[in-house]
Amino acid sequence: MFKGSKLQLKIATLLVEVISILAMAVVAIAVVFTFFFRTVSVDGSSMNPTLYDGDRLLITNGINDAEYGDIIVASQPNPLEKTLIKRVIATEGQQVNIDFEKGIVYVDGVELSESYIADPTTLNEGLQFPVTVPEGCVFVMGDNRLHSTDSRSPLIGFIEQDYIMGKVIVRIMPSLDFKVDEF
Repeated sequence: MFKGSKLQLKIATLLVEVISILAMAVVAIAVVFTFFFRTVSVDGSSMNPTLYDGDRLLITNGINDAEYGDIIVASQPNPLEKTLIKRVIATEGQQVNIDFEKGIVYVDGVELSESYIADPTTLNEGLQFPVTVPEGCVFVMGDNRLHSTDSRSPLIGFIEQDYIMGKVIVRIMPSLDFKVDEF
């Protein structure tokens, strides 16, 4: 039994309640970030002007339905030994062709309208076009096309969906930006 004044009892009860609420909040946050979301940092300039080196991003934890325009994070092994943050350009079964002289990307014969890119796609990294995206894969490119090693390069190639860690939801640092999907 508690020996003390009524005020001390109220303070002790309040303290226990606050600690219990904080503990539940920490557990809830841990569960959410373990099973549903995670954070990653941008390393490099390949996604400029959409994302910048050092930006901190909140991503979904695993997706299997990457679509055109999604910015994804992939852990597929590559000679660069880097986690990749790139934009999905095409999904399985789609044909990608690039006119490097004009800097235009075509998917299934349709020119992409890419307002988010820094420069036209004039850099050929070695892959021969046109290519058809294999089953279970996506074709990705950085928004900074002249400074991005991506699916155009045999070093990276197609990204297997099993290696997609998640889809970018929001930039959380240096400033909160919920418009990442709109770029």
